Amino acid sequence: MAFLSLARLCTLATLYTSAYSTVIVGDRVIGIPTIPFNATENGGTYSVSHLKSVTIDSAYTGWTDTAGDNLNPRTLREFAGVFLSDFFQIWGFENIDELEATTPKPHTIFLTIEENAPWKYANGEPSPEGYSLEITAEGIVIRGSSPRGVWWGTRSLIQMSLLSGGNLPIGESVDVPGWKIRGMMLDVGRHYYPSQFISDLCSYMSFFKQNTLQLHLSDNLYNNVKRYSRDQSLSLYARFRLFSGSDAVKGLVKFQNESYSRDDWETIELSCRARGITVIPEIEAPGHALPIVQWKPELGLSTDLSLLNISHPDTIPTMKTIWGEFLGWFGSKVVHLGADEYTGEVSEYNRFVNEMADFIRKNGSRDVRIWGTFPPKPNYNNINTNVSIQHWEYFEDNPLFDYIQNNYSVVNSDDTFYVVNKWSGSYPQKVNIAKTFHGDPETGGRWQPNIFDTNNATNNPSRSNGAVLGSIAPLWNDYGPNATTYSEAYYAWREGIPALADKQWGGNLLTEEFMASFPVLLDNVPDFFIERRQPSKTSIIVQYGVDSWTPVRKGPTSVDMVISDLSGNDADAMTNCPLIMPNHTILITSDCSIGTPLLSKGRDYALTLRLFISKLEKPDVTIISGSDSTLMLTPNLTLFTAGNYYRLNTTVPLRKWIDLSIVGRGERTFASIKEVNVIDPMVEAKAVSRDEIEFLAVLGVNGESLVWAPIAVEAPITKLGEGGWQGSFAGMILSSEA
Repeated sequence: MAFLSLARLCTLATLYTSAYSTVIVGDRVIGIPTIPFNATENGGTYSVSHLKSVTIDSAYTGWTDTAGDNLNPRTLREFAGVFLSDFFQIWGFENIDELEATTPKPHTIFLTIEENAPWKYANGEPSPEGYSLEITAEGIVIRGSSPRGVWWGTRSLIQMSLLSGGNLPIGESVDVPGWKIRGMMLDVGRHYYPSQFISDLCSYMSFFKQNTLQLHLSDNLYNNVKRYSRDQSLSLYARFRLFSGSDAVKGLVKFQNESYSRDDWETIELSCRARGITVIPEIEAPGHALPIVQWKPELGLSTDLSLLNISHPDTIPTMKTIWGEFLGWFGSKVVHLGADEYTGEVSEYNRFVNEMADFIRKNGSRDVRIWGTFPPKPNYNNINTNVSIQHWEYFEDNPLFDYIQNNYSVVNSDDTFYVVNKWSGSYPQKVNIAKTFHGDPETGGRWQPNIFDTNNATNNPSRSNGAVLGSIAPLWNDYGPNATTYSEAYYAWREGIPALADKQWGGNLLTEEFMASFPVLLDNVPDFFIERRQPSKTSIIVQYGVDSWTPVRKGPTSVDMVISDLSGNDADAMTNCPLIMPNHTILITSDCSIGTPLLSKGRDYALTLRLFISKLEKPDVTIISGSDSTLMLTPNLTLFTAGNYYRLNTTVPLRKWIDLSIVGRGERTFASIKEVNVIDPMVEAKAVSRDEIEFLAVLGVNGESLVWAPIAVEAPITKLGEGGWQGSFAGMILSSEA
């Protein structure tokens, strides 16, 4: 994200304050989450342009938050370094230094620790995440009950600076979250996501003060035992996402390129930890365990191979081997056994959970969590109460009466806020944000993590109940990897994460306040690139044409060309392909290419290429590629992204000049092909009437039916040529308007 000028931010603030006369509403500042705030009687503001340094209290530079869920928490200095980077990214101030001192100096942001701070969670437990934020005419002081509390204070400061146009109200805030766990769960078992995507997701979550990302690391598509044979079950899509070269787990991962090595996992944890996010690993068993059964078929339950036969003598030892291999990778104090939707013997299930939990405690000193499946009963040898429960659905359990009143701690993941990506017969494809504002069945007001049942208030514990750990909202990829691209998981959550984050913290943002403030904050999330935005002076982001070519000599016999960007954005391309006279086009062969300085463009966009394709040298050729996608002929016109091919039932004509357009319009992607004369002026795709064909994902639904669904693919804009075809290139236009 490029930094924004003060003039631009003042413009944004003017737009915002046209809806609200000030960022202060009553005794709180508008932010996500809302920020309690006591303004001084005389009012007044402090401009961030006066700031000279970020100063760390030298008495606390090495302090860490030992009370949180992370085994390797960041120090105050480490959080301060990330904050300074964020501050520069947003404001662009080059004269802000990072210093150490024992007391605040004028016009600094002073970061320090409030020892023995009185700030508590809703249940009365001391919180290491509380902070105070003091803004005076002389500068800013953030005091945290731990370095993580200071970090959340910096998120409030950045949000306040954005929504006030850099003119901060003078006054003081004391702020503390209501619950210890606030976050999301991503199903990476049925859809792989690159580590950079997960890191970016943590940046987004952290900006809104969520602190937990649960990664569901193993799973399979639904094993329809009424339809599938044993061989079909053993070949069904099922993945375990952690790869180790150890002989102990050799063969468990069959697709190393779609898994996380230890280095990958450490990168994910480190980038998330740097922003106050704890990553909770979940290895699913004894249900949803087809990845393990495909490795060791003898461990599967005969009636359903996706379930482990716990009574088999090798089942629990195998799971101990898996956890023993990977437990040392994990930097969280809590790990997740899964244990969801098991339909075998209850006694065996409870034995499995208790034995595995004991093993993990003895060998890794970690706490254990499971999904609510078999509530305790007098005739059971029940699950130990030191295993916390993640409630998700009332047909499985009543969290208040089954668990909380039986001395279990519970995380609220009720399916009120479930998302099943792309399509479902039961669940929405985006978070139900209306419920966050009106989810209290007693008052009709805001939802909070102690509200498990949004319809019946008698099923909900009090806000202060110490057994309620917090809330995690899941996203499931029930229909596998070809249903969605990577970024579609983010877009399913884009509004949901901040809407949930406000209420998970304990905020009280109103719907209209959310709608007014969210766009400003979204545009300025630091260290966040999932949306693949491309800055531009106008709607045209890049334009190359026959007036763009400029030869540049590399050596005595080698000449490259600069392809000048006519849009005014200076995105000049380079090519080692020769110029063809007299029509002044560029010859494309397998030995040369055109390279732009751009990587990818997210929604919305319209990309038009003027091409003459004379020959295909192989069945599958690449027209143009980017960091997220590739446009191909296979021989049908095809977009390749996130490991999947999305083909149209059409191709392009050979030996004719065409304008080939790819259009990303919201959640949908289209193509159009128009025959042209090479000398015709090139225009944006939106300005030309043409027939569009939509790229679609085809989802298999449990082996019983197919569903066709839209797919949102980023534009490939990095490299054209060297893809197995010959022809000519006469221009390209990329626009942000579709």
